[in-house]
Amino acid sequence: MEFLVLTGLSGAGKSKAVEMLEDIDFICIDNMPPELLPAFGQIVLKSPPESKFAVVVDVRAGSAFKDFSGALDALNDMAVPYKLLFMDCEDGVLVNRFKETRRRHPLARDYNQSIGEAIAAEREMIAPFKQRADYSIDTTYLSAKQLKDRIAGLFLGSGGQTMQVQCMSFGFKYGLPPDADLVFDVRCLPNPFYIPELKNLTGLDEPVSSYVMEFESSQNFLQKLTDLIDFSLPLYQEEGKSELILAFGCTGGKHRSVTFAEAMSRHLREQNIRCNTTHRDIQRK
Repeated sequence: MEFLVLTGLSGAGKSKAVEMLEDIDFICIDNMPPELLPAFGQIVLKSPPESKFAVVVDVRAGSAFKDFSGALDALNDMAVPYKLLFMDCEDGVLVNRFKETRRRHPLARDYNQSIGEAIAAEREMIAPFKQRADYSIDTTYLSAKQLKDRIAGLFLGSGGQTMQVQCMSFGFKYGLPPDADLVFDVRCLPNPFYIPELKNLTGLDEPVSSYVMEFESSQNFLQKLTDLIDFSLPLYQEEGKSELILAFGCTGGKHRSVTFAEAMSRHLREQNIRCNTTHRDIQRK
């Protein structure tokens, strides 16, 4: 049985996430009033064990949104098994998305049509749900395909019952990934960027990954990281964490970080740990 409750900022990609969940056989309901959640929880409890449901609850509910926290508490009291997914995005990107789509923010009317003020007010309203979320996806830098891969990695055949590890590469010059749980800086290792024949390749290419890993410093670094992760994962699982995001950063997010994200992903899969890999900045010029 899978029951997923989605919430988050308007424009952060909840509708796109719903489309992707429908593609992997979730029955989805968008813009559910919070007061209906407990009643829907009763339906979930009576449904076949192979059923998969997803509902979206957000500030479009208007004044009724204040009941969202109580509705989630009611699901807990009823022992309804659910996971909470929070969709996030940086304010500047949200403003651009609303301008590009010409759609009105749900709270814009309350703030004299100011998108920035509406986003700030919404962020304050939904902040408590980010804290209690089982999964958090920041779509600031994600393409549609990367979001699809993330959704599939989390929920495709997972049953939502075991921890999902996300190994991500990124470039420090483009900013830290805001949803990362652990960030590892690999800029201290030899850089293929300065090798002419490797400069325009990436860590997905064998010559680059071989170059990075041929150094003893890189091999020792990876071994110590794998020791740390192998030790930490059971502790996170015991704490009840559903997703752990490991971010590996180098200068541009193309060479060393990609090599290490791929290497850690291989290690985790060899341990039969569910792992998804994304490379945030690999396509940047």
